[in-house]
Amino acid sequence: MILYPAIDIRGGRCVRLIEGDFDRETSYDSDPSLAARRWAEAGAEWLHVVDLDGAVAGRPINSQAVARIRAAVDVPLQLGGGLRLLTDLEDAFNAGVDRAIIGTAALRDPDLVINAVSRWGERIAVALDARDGRLATDGWLDQTDNRAVDVAQRLDQSGAGHFIYTDIRRDGTLSGPNVEGLSELIQQVDADVIASGGVASVADLKAVATIGASGAIIGRALYDGRIDLAEAIALFGRREAPC
Repeated sequence: MILYPAIDIRGGRCVRLIEGDFDRETSYDSDPSLAARRWAEAGAEWLHVVDLDGAVAGRPINSQAVARIRAAVDVPLQLGGGLRLLTDLEDAFNAGVDRAIIGTAALRDPDLVINAVSRWGERIAVALDARDGRLATDGWLDQTDNRAVDVAQRLDQSGAGHFIYTDIRRDGTLSGPNVEGLSELIQQVDADVIASGGVASVADLKAVATIGASGAIIGRALYDGRIDLAEAIALFGRREAPC
């Protein structure tokens, strides 16, 4: 299982939110590249980078911060937040991003996923950000009635190779992952599923590994020191990343 340290960027800083609430923010690093170096030195196999401002604005905002991360480390990066056009994806890849994450646009414009996968294949991932099983969009500010599993099944047929499933109500809460929701999704699609939201301990990582998740994103638990990345990688990491 690949372990992905999360680097969420807002206003150029590395922050963590609770349940995606911008009013419940904790700032950790004034320069996100500092976090990137820290996790790279601990042995990170991938980094999960999100442009929070971009997710709300619908276009990339923190490109300079992403560029600093890219210049600071050799670790593969997956990037999400505001990537809603093929040109946004192309710019991300030209900037050295290894995998681009389509979120809101995957729901509103399924053809974007089809065209992106046709062009870039395994370098494309789809974010499924769910609140009570229903997808949220625009930086989680807007709630839809679309079931995450139903959307995933449709996009799976379009060739999407990676899904990132985030339980919004657990994100940043350290309350444990939504194993039931993850398990249902893993059983319904052929693509890799990366778990996100609520991971607080090594036991949580074991739980998502046991149900077949291909990866797990770890945020607040790393920044608060609840999980030691090097130790977790020794237990669960692998060197052959699916890209």
